[in-house]
Amino acid sequence: MPLKIAALLSLIFFASVITAEDPYRFFTWNVTYGDIYPLGVKQQGILINGQFPGPDIHSVTNDNLIINVFNSLPEPFLISWSGVQQRRNSWEDGVYGTTCPIPPGRNFTYIIQVKDQIGSFFYFPSLAFHKAAGGFGGIRILSRPRIPVPFPDPAGDFTVLIGDWYKANHTDLRAKLDRGKKLPFPDGILINGRGPNGAYFTVEQGKTYRFRISNVGLENSLNIRFQNHKMTLVEVEGTHTVQNSFSSLDVHVGQSYSVLVTMDQPGLDYNIAVSTRFTNPVLSTTGILHYSNSVGRISGPPPGGPTIQIDWSLNQARSIRTNLTASGPRPNPQGSYHYGMINTSRTIVLANSAGLVDGKQRYAVNSVSFVPADTPLKLADNFKIGGVFRVGSVSDRPTGGGIYKDTSVMGADFRAFIEIVFQNDEDIVQSWHLDGYSFFVVGMDGGTWNTGSRKSYNLRDAVSRSTTQVYPKSWTAIYLALDNVGMWNLRSEFWGRQYLGQQFYLRVYSPVESIRDEYPIPRNARLCGRASGRHTRPL
Repeated sequence: MPLKIAALLSLIFFASVITAEDPYRFFTWNVTYGDIYPLGVKQQGILINGQFPGPDIHSVTNDNLIINVFNSLPEPFLISWSGVQQRRNSWEDGVYGTTCPIPPGRNFTYIIQVKDQIGSFFYFPSLAFHKAAGGFGGIRILSRPRIPVPFPDPAGDFTVLIGDWYKANHTDLRAKLDRGKKLPFPDGILINGRGPNGAYFTVEQGKTYRFRISNVGLENSLNIRFQNHKMTLVEVEGTHTVQNSFSSLDVHVGQSYSVLVTMDQPGLDYNIAVSTRFTNPVLSTTGILHYSNSVGRISGPPPGGPTIQIDWSLNQARSIRTNLTASGPRPNPQGSYHYGMINTSRTIVLANSAGLVDGKQRYAVNSVSFVPADTPLKLADNFKIGGVFRVGSVSDRPTGGGIYKDTSVMGADFRAFIEIVFQNDEDIVQSWHLDGYSFFVVGMDGGTWNTGSRKSYNLRDAVSRSTTQVYPKSWTAIYLALDNVGMWNLRSEFWGRQYLGQQFYLRVYSPVESIRDEYPIPRNARLCGRASGRHTRPL
């Protein structure tokens, strides 16, 4: 049922008090199942307001987004906002560790401020393997009008959601995982929810356009090319970058990039090619870049791209750096500008692994395979409900032991500056995401990380982002300023691995427990599990 008018006004009043009347943008979404045919086969998809993918969110730095989500599915539902930092407000993060699901036939109003952020992101459903059915869409946060952007205004701005896709319904895929099996190889690649040549972008000759590319798939790194055109990289997950030119770009699972493409070719149609990386066989698909004055159809085959070359991808990743001359909002200017001059107070090494537990496939971080508790961890923490989780249930270093299940939570101190190393001893390319933060990707290389590896770190202009890849038998190191109190999900972006335990929560804690450091529980927060029957605050 919709929120009562008085309750909604009270929510908005509270938001206005804590945000000093930054602009508001209101959205009403109805989430349903519907028939979709992205690969030519009828299947059950998740639609938002009848759309697959869902509608884009357009906003400006510091806007308040009031998103009223009606769950018309026959099962609980949650939406999470990948890359949106939820400053002091992990309550709205939309993962089960922080937020109670929306019951069938009910609604929930997210109150989100895109505080001190710009850039390209996406939202997605976080429960029950719903991500394999759709329910995702693009998020763009524009700079405020008086803040200069390090490139001329483009003639147009396109969202490009790419990802691997299965012909099977998400319920069948989830059942396979629940039986302890691995996901099969996907059936195809989608661009904006469409199969081969289904995505269509109309442009004018001689003009430059921005393409915001996000990999919303389940497990595969993808490479994108624009036939006969170059891409100029300008932004990565909220950070303006050095403007390097690429003919093809690797976009790993969960990552987002903005590129500029100038329409400097004859008036024809051209392929936009997307293909899997590091797979055998290679899956590929195409969209159409249509010049408005086109006098002919696409000529020639789609442009070929890299396939299994790890070194090529690693070198490209190392070339992506922060544009130090660009203006932009930053929640922690000192850390943002001078991260290489700050001493880290803690080093955490996280190793991913795969194995069987009780004869079923599981995935782990430092040998711990995450299992959800009966109560969202943030609620249990807020109401001091014991027995839901234990801080320190995942270690700072790999244990070398066998995989076991636990509700893994790692404690961390507010305002600490730490180093995290992702150690990947498997033969896959891994992808990691941390909610609530951007971090500096200071280094990546092959082999096993050791303290001597720090000699190769980029301590000047490493890119700041929220998702990073780790290559096979390799490591990636990040620096992280813990300036955002809350309960934050750190997870593999390989969605089958995340579902079967390759995640944990980072509890960034301030003993002061002040509204200066963290907002109180929202008045409209749903209470479930052992928190049922408790009270938030009077409306």
